[in-house]
This record gives sequence, C-alpha cells and structure tokens, in this order.
Amino acid sequence: MSNKTTKGRRDFMGMALGGFTALGGIGALYAMKRTWDPLPSVKAAGFTTIDLKDAPENVLVTEKWRGKPIFVLKQSKEMMAKTTEKTKKRLIQIGDAHYMVSVGLCTHLGCIPGYNPEKESFLCACHGGTYDATADVTKAPPPRGLDIPPFKIDGTKLVLGETGPEYEKMLADGTTLAV
Repeated sequence: MSNKTTKGRRDFMGMALGGFTALGGIGALYAMKRTWDPLPSVKAAGFTTIDLKDAPENVLVTEKWRGKPIFVLKQSKEMMAKTTEKTKKRLIQIGDAHYMVSVGLCTHLGCIPGYNPEKESFLCACHGGTYDATADVTKAPPPRGLDIPPFKIDGTKLVLGETGPEYEKMLADGTTLAV
C-alpha cells in the first residue's frame, strides 16, 4: 500500500472518530440540560390561583405560594377611607374591590406578622414592627412594607407567580421590590 492510501484512511478514521465524539458530546450536553430543567410538577407549583369573588371584607386569607405565606385582605369602605395616595398604590383593584396582597413575611427578619381585624393592622411580635391594612410599615424596625408577590389579574382571579401589567407598574414606581 502506498503512503497516500494509508494517510487517507487515517484521515477518514480521524474524521469519523471526531464525528462520533461530537455526537456523543451533544447527547451528553442534552442529558445534562434535561437534569437541570425543573420538573413539570415544580413548574406548576410556581403558580397559585386565588378566586377573590367571594372574599369577605377585613378577613385575612392566607394562601401558600412557593412555600411562603401569602396574605390577602379585602378592603372595606371604611378601610379605603383611611388610605393615603401612597398606601393606595399598594392595593390591587379587581372590579370595584381593592385587595392587599403580600408575602406574609416581615421585611425586618422574616417573621410572620399577625393580623388584628379590630385594629386593622399587622404586628410582628418579634421586634414590635407594625403594618397597616395595606401592608405598609407604620412602626420600625421593618425597613419597608410587606413585599408584593408577582401577580396577574384574570377576571376575578389573582394568579400568583405570573407578572401582569399591574405588578410591572408597582415595580416601576417603587411600590414593591421584585420577589
């Protein structure tokens, strides 16, 4: 055999081996990517839908979203009369009703504040921080009001975990921080 034939076979074998190696590498990368993707059950757990059409006024409803407590409080006419322009920005309007929706963790150290319907306020017993019925801080040490989770309005339903235009506006004007 000539050197040209031997060299041609080696080149061919090298290219074939390189092609198989590349295919194996692509397969391995695809398998790794699939292990990094969240399971469908985890993706589904990222959204919580709350139907607010029958929510009672001044009664705290607690839901769970991504392992965190979510507070929902329908505002009464009397509660709305006490709101300022600043605190009204924290409320979500669905139809004619206004709702306070927040992550139920104190922005100071992450404790869960308790709601007092007679005083229409939240108290974090650990360090004495208080929030009003719109979840805006009224007494330190909490540095800001309770955080508002990402949400989208769908009729009378609130979809937590999706970002709608109302939430985007709250982020843009500094009413809440991204959670």
